Formats: sequence, structure tokens, C-alpha cells
Amino acid sequence: MAAYILVIDEGTTSTRAMLFTRSGQCLDSEQLEIAQYFPAPGRVEQDANEIWDKTLACCRAIIERAGGPRRIEAIGIANQRETVVAWDRRSGRPLSRAIVWQDRRTALQCRDLIERGMEPLVQTRTGLLLDPYFSATKMRWMIDHEEEVRAAGDALAFGTIESWLVFKLTGGLHISDASNASRTALMALEKDEWDPEMLDLFGVPETALPAIVDSHGCYAKTDPAILGKPIAICGMAGDQQAASIGQARLCPGDTKATFGTGAFVLSNSGTTPSGSSNRLLSTILYQQDGARHYALEGSVFVAGSLIKWLRDGLGVLRDAAETADLAASVLDNGGVVMVPALSGLGAPHWRPDARGLIDGLDFSTGRAHLARAALESMAHQTHDLQTAFAADGAAWTSLSIDGGMAANDWMAQDLADILDLPVERPDFIETTALGAAMLAACGAEVCDDIAEATEHMRGESRLFEPKMTESTRALRIEQWQETLSRVIR
Repeated sequence: MAAYILVIDEGTTSTRAMLFTRSGQCLDSEQLEIAQYFPAPGRVEQDANEIWDKTLACCRAIIERAGGPRRIEAIGIANQRETVVAWDRRSGRPLSRAIVWQDRRTALQCRDLIERGMEPLVQTRTGLLLDPYFSATKMRWMIDHEEEVRAAGDALAFGTIESWLVFKLTGGLHISDASNASRTALMALEKDEWDPEMLDLFGVPETALPAIVDSHGCYAKTDPAILGKPIAICGMAGDQQAASIGQARLCPGDTKATFGTGAFVLSNSGTTPSGSSNRLLSTILYQQDGARHYALEGSVFVAGSLIKWLRDGLGVLRDAAETADLAASVLDNGGVVMVPALSGLGAPHWRPDARGLIDGLDFSTGRAHLARAALESMAHQTHDLQTAFAADGAAWTSLSIDGGMAANDWMAQDLADILDLPVERPDFIETTALGAAMLAACGAEVCDDIAEATEHMRGESRLFEPKMTESTRALRIEQWQETLSRVIR
């Protein structure tokens, strides 16, 4: 009777449950917003109980509409990465608010470690850099500043969001898939366990951490009281890795960019991790039967969150969807350039102290110029990454895009124009959820491996070819570089 795959796609600003067929068709979706809290400059928090409650509500709604739990054969999970939850493993109660990946509170701790000369060791061992973005310093901050976390002792459990959700779904299983574990700065890229030297450097107890597992497999079944019957949890990956799988980026050199709350470019680097001399990240793409597949990654912290800020913070936009029409309504940006460093700058600059800048305003500036400058900043941030990847010997020949912002035709064309590359966009842009469905299909043995899952479950796509003249492209890039230099000087 079971026929469907239930996917939990837990993002930064919302959580969703989605229903997929074995062929990769999405039949239904239920979504609820997740509140973010900003208690001080640079701090971003969420309520772990709210994440769980709303995720559970979405799952139950989807299961009911699917015809009941007997129709669900497997669950896949994709999640916002690096966000840390601390909880009591005995009671299952969060011990503090979750610290979100965008949070910058540990910038001084990271700077101290850099000044002590520790970054080369961290990069060599983990593939990551010393930045508040990653999970390790968040965990240490909780131990140092949250009394309940410090007092929990052996009952303390740390985990990224997929760990938290699996713990709640199963009533106590504490695991993390290798793709998420690789984002903590506590796991060596080429070992299958937490790294003792990194644990010591960051001051995180191994007893609080989950077991590291493959990205697919039948990990456990849900507590029958949670969803109405035991359902196998069969796939997990960080959202960007899941999107790469959903886009079938399975061969070395295959590259994708996801434009969601932030923007993240991953290029498949095969079964050997790639080092970077240009401050890119080496990360685990997925782990299958104990074998790891790697990617080179560039992370941009602000993408869709910029549009949300223009709408909700400044009232410049009525709706995010109007940005394409506004951008097309003016001949150019009117001299307005926007560097959206609202949470610092990520790759390749890695400046947590950077702040956003809107340059070139005058009385002729209107809403359309601001909307266009915001969308143009997506292409320019991606172009900075393109330059860094090329300098590391990983030049792009094409780019596949996905995520909520990728639905914007104007932005997709602008990316092709500034990158001077063909840009491919799948007809079904929610490839993060699709990748989680593919992993669950493998774990449930619906498909033999990830290659087979992508072959059977991936849909059609549209191609955007570059049209911009070289002189216009050069002028745009020059404007961006000049404005960027004022932010990172």
C-alpha cells in the first residue's frame, strides 16, 4: 500500500513537508514560517521547539491528505546547515535557543584562533575556515554562556537540525549524516569520526555529539505515536548537498548554485577532497556505503534574505515576486549598486565584520532601481565565486541553478550575462527537497544508488544563454568591484 516518499525540507525561514512519488513528482506541500530572533547586532536565533512543532504539523497535514501513514514508505530530510541545537537527551527539551548559521557572535573567538595561527590546521583537517558560520564555535559559546547547557553534563546533546528532528521523530536516536557533520569543523574530511584535535581546539565534548552515518540507509523508524505508524527514515543531507543531488551534479566538475536565504555554489570534486588557495570550502557532498564524495563550495550569506529585508524591513517591495518586473522596467541600475553584507561577507572574502552598502543614490532613484540593484548583486556575488573557483583550477563550463529565487527569469538571465555562461534551471526548482527524496528512495531500496535515483526522478529544465555585450558586462563588474572595495577595505 505504501507508495509515497515524505520529505522534510527544513529551511532558515520556513519548514515544509512535501509528498513525492517514486518517479520524483511532487504531489503536495505544506509550509509554515519559522520565526527568527535578533536579540543583538550579529545574533540570529530560533526556537527549536517551534521548528519541531511546525515540522510535525506540516508532516501530519501531508500524511492525512495522502491517505494516512500507511501510504508513506520512507522519509527524507534536508535541512539548513550549521545551525546548532542543544538539548537534554533524557527529556528531549531544548536547553537554549538554536544559534542560526547566519549568527556572527563568535567572530572574536574565530579571530583569536586565526591570530594564534590555527586556521591552516582547521582548513587542512576539515576543509573549512575559521568563521562564525560553522557549528563548532556556536557549541562552545553555548557551553560558556548558557547555564543550562553548561550544567547538562552527560545529558547534553548537540546537533544540527537534522539531528534534532531525527531525535524527536524517533524518541531518542542521535545521528548526523556525513554531509552535515562536515559543516561543524569538528570532523576530519577523510575520517569517519569526530576529530580529537578539533574537539580539543574548540572545547566541545564528544559525548554530546551524534554518531556519523551515511546520507542514505534505513536509520530507524519513527515513534508510532508521532505520525500514526512507524515510518522508516531513509535519507538525510544538508540542504545544499541535497540540492546538488537533486540537480544530478554527480560527476567531477558538475556545478550548481542554490539561491535561497543565502546563495551556495557547489562543484563536485569526486572521491578526493579538493584543497583551496582562494578561501573556498572543501565539504562532503554525500556518503554512500561508507564511501565519501566531495565538493568544493562557495557560500554567500545573503540572497533571498535581501529581498525579504527590502520587503519587510524597508517596505520597498510589496511582494518578492515583483522584483523581476521592477528590474525590467528600467534600462539599467541608474548607478545604484548594492553590496548585501547584512550578515557579513562569505566566500571568497570571509569578512564577518563587513556591513551592507547601497551606493549611487540620488533623487532619480526609484523602487525599480533598488530592486534591480538587489537582483544584480546576486550575479556579482556569484561572479566573485566563479573567479575564485577558476583560480583554484575548477573553472565552470555551465551552471545549474535552483532555490526560490531561481524562479525569477530576470535574475536567471542576468546570471548568464554576468557569468558569460549558459545557466540551466530545472522546471521543478525545489531540488533540495527532490534530492532528499532521491536519498530516501535509495535508503528504502527503491533505487540501488544515487545515480539511479537521479536518472529516474529528475525532470526537465530550461537554458538561459548569455546575451549581454562585453562592454556592458565589464562596466557592471567595474561598478561592483568599486563599491565592494569600500565595504572590505
